[in-house]
Amino acid sequence: MTSPKEIRTRFLEFFKAPPRSHAVIPSASLVPENDPTTLFTGSGMQPLIPYLLGEPHPLGARLADSEKCFRAEDIDEVGDNRHTTFFEMLGNWSLGDYWKEEQLPWLFEFLTDGDRGAGLDPARLYATVFSGGDGVARDEDSIGIWKKIFSAHDINAAYAEMGTEEEGAARGMKEGERIFGYGVRKNWWSRSGIPSKMPAGEPGGPDSEVFYDFDPMGVMHDAGKYGTHCHPNCDCGRFLEIGNSVFMEFRKKEDGGFEKLPRRNVDFGGGLERITAAANGRPDIFDIDTFDEVKKILEISTKKRYADQPKEFRIILDHVRAAVFIIADGVSPSNTGRGYVLRRLLRRAIRFADKLNANDLVITNGGARKDFYLNTTVIMDAAEWFIKAYTGAFVLDRNEILPVVKKEEEQFRATLARGLKEFERWYAEPDQEAQKRMPGLVAFNLFTTFGFPLELIIEIANERGVGVDIVGPQGFKELMKQHQELSRTSSAGMFKGGLADHSEKTTRLHTAHHLLLRALQAVLGPQVKQRGSNITSERLRMDFSYDGKMTDEEKRETERIVNEKIAEDLPVIRSEMAREDAEKIGAEHEFGQKYPDRVSVYSVGPKGATPQDPRIAEAFSIEFCGGPHVAHTGEIGHFRIVKEEAVGQGIRRIRGVLE
Repeated sequence: MTSPKEIRTRFLEFFKAPPRSHAVIPSASLVPENDPTTLFTGSGMQPLIPYLLGEPHPLGARLADSEKCFRAEDIDEVGDNRHTTFFEMLGNWSLGDYWKEEQLPWLFEFLTDGDRGAGLDPARLYATVFSGGDGVARDEDSIGIWKKIFSAHDINAAYAEMGTEEEGAARGMKEGERIFGYGVRKNWWSRSGIPSKMPAGEPGGPDSEVFYDFDPMGVMHDAGKYGTHCHPNCDCGRFLEIGNSVFMEFRKKEDGGFEKLPRRNVDFGGGLERITAAANGRPDIFDIDTFDEVKKILEISTKKRYADQPKEFRIILDHVRAAVFIIADGVSPSNTGRGYVLRRLLRRAIRFADKLNANDLVITNGGARKDFYLNTTVIMDAAEWFIKAYTGAFVLDRNEILPVVKKEEEQFRATLARGLKEFERWYAEPDQEAQKRMPGLVAFNLFTTFGFPLELIIEIANERGVGVDIVGPQGFKELMKQHQELSRTSSAGMFKGGLADHSEKTTRLHTAHHLLLRALQAVLGPQVKQRGSNITSERLRMDFSYDGKMTDEEKRETERIVNEKIAEDLPVIRSEMAREDAEKIGAEHEFGQKYPDRVSVYSVGPKGATPQDPRIAEAFSIEFCGGPHVAHTGEIGHFRIVKEEAVGQGIRRIRGVLE
């Protein structure tokens, strides 16, 4: 069986060797450097953005790496055969050097070479390309290159236009088709998404993905669940995307059109675990040797088989591995930001281990515990095995990682005990025996405050002959839905709004940011819209749409308005409302951002207003936002603009500090 270590080594050596001659660079930290707008490094290109945008790299124009990545948004997706939160992204990069004619053949050579690459069967590979849309033409060059590549391997290579996933499911694949065109949702890349969402000055371009076919006969496809026909972007499991070459060649113009970049870039990313799964012909990415020993630990401790309960096993495997790497990069469990994500991973792993009735291992010789340090819990055993599995490829210090895991597990156990006491307190209330039903709000509070999984709440309630309101109008699931929608809004504020942390000074600057946007609109006109922000404890930075340079008088007037509203000590009020109601009262929101049906809104003023008060429509400032904020503007302090400059056509940047 091919291991991830072998694939990683072969990939880096392949691109290092002439004539490709790439410089191999180390993985960046999962905690982004000088980028407070995201919690974690979520893609291979993220640490290289300055160089993709024009800054020269000290090692040249050809680079390759295996980047550690973590995507918190995938936590709830883990459990199937292809999703993980932590993964390695193999990458090669051309910074204004080679182009499509070199990239696609090199990639195909690596994927199919049995000695120097992954050794995949060429007949199992399929390509997707950009079919055009939003004012950008179809990628004819990539279509032509792929036809030559497949033809050289005696593979029919007809092109088929799919457009969207839905159209692909309706059309299906025909005999001899090997290259498939999809639109802006699947085969276009920019930091803002599809072309129509890109602001002026932003670069982007078409991409070309490679898929591996695990099931040429199409047996895996469930037409009732996944649509009439299978196609490369179908989610049935037959096809697995294993790599994506982004061709960054366009820049958005002020008039909405596109122009060619003076320097084109290639950005390839390929999931290490996915390529390894394809190399082994096994569609489950958890069937690689990285996970083997931890599976044994879980099977021995639970007396259950991975094959019988894969979802629970996969969640534990993924979450513990991710936690190990996050801790190694300096994050500790907490209730905010990165620490909260780490805490959620560990506690979710513990809950699922409990669900499987995992017992601490007592085997000291042989079996899964051979030559293994004796830990006290299954979760810690799993953590140590992952440390051993990745030793050599990454620096993972067990003396730093394991104590963090142990402390968090102990704290969570104590929290569960407090939650049980809360359950007993509710159950002892005089009217509960007559009701025989736990309200959804009680169950919801046990889940969110004490970390009780719903299954445990139901089990304990049933032991006492009590039901739980799960699906009613105020049931657990409805309250969870509202909670998740608001959490996504808050997460959007964290990831898109550029908030570095929740410190007191950063919080004050974040509220000042709201005042600044409204003051700019008052001085420059209502057409001013936010186009990005970056807030640290030292300063705030806002990008906004405006065609001209601000005069000194305009900057002074903007400062005056902000400080006037600070001096008025206006209340800062958080309200929850339907998105359409927030839009009706003019709440500002992030350009290009999608919001749930129910949103969190912060308003500044008027005095005496309260949440859900109709008077918040009269507020000085009102925005979609997830916080945090001060309670009154008087807490902010004196605000001063320190710089205002152009950052792109029609985009200005302003910096401010508190004194």
